[in-house]
Amino acid sequence: METIVSEETSSLSDAFEKLSKFEKVNFDETVEVSCAMGVDPKQSAQGVRGTVNLPHGSGKEVRVIVFTDNIDDAKEAGADHAGLDELISKVKDGWMDFDVAISTTEAMKSVRSIARVLGPRGLMPTPKAGTVTDNVAEAIKLVKAGRVEFKMDKTGSLAVIIGKRSFANEQLEENTVAALHAISESRPNGFKGKFVKTVFVSSTMSPSVKINASLVNLN
Repeated sequence: METIVSEETSSLSDAFEKLSKFEKVNFDETVEVSCAMGVDPKQSAQGVRGTVNLPHGSGKEVRVIVFTDNIDDAKEAGADHAGLDELISKVKDGWMDFDVAISTTEAMKSVRSIARVLGPRGLMPTPKAGTVTDNVAEAIKLVKAGRVEFKMDKTGSLAVIIGKRSFANEQLEENTVAALHAISESRPNGFKGKFVKTVFVSSTMSPSVKINASLVNLN
């Protein structure tokens, strides 16, 4: 995929106007906002992670599993799969047909046994992401409605899904504002300096468009 790396920057509205003019493919591409962070990814205290409730949703059908003993309640609340020991065993055996894993507090005692399976894929339930909770119904509702998680990688970069190419430019812009606000709110305590160095938007198959970070009040 070609990437635009010129120093020319755009406002959010101009960026999505440019994105809309790129050639489209035969599927509804996912749109992401990507940031290069100013923190040191080697310092655990400077990790950047959080969630955002996108006002227009992500456009993605989210498959949710719930680790719980109350299987019927979880399924009634919208879980695609629910269970505990049997579900854990299924994941251990390589089954990964889900996008988000939620766990009750009590179930986490057992779920930790598959941390090495879920962790590297970013699927391990955590309280910070709102996926370890005893209000399972509310967690499922938020995830299905468009709550997405973001986490900085080892290179100091992070990406957040903000919708689909089929979304109106205004919807993508509003989702981006919400995502960038959530990223800004995730600044590590005591961090000094430029928190977000660069911001780009792109779709699955498109070039990237650089956004003027100073216009979205990130630092």
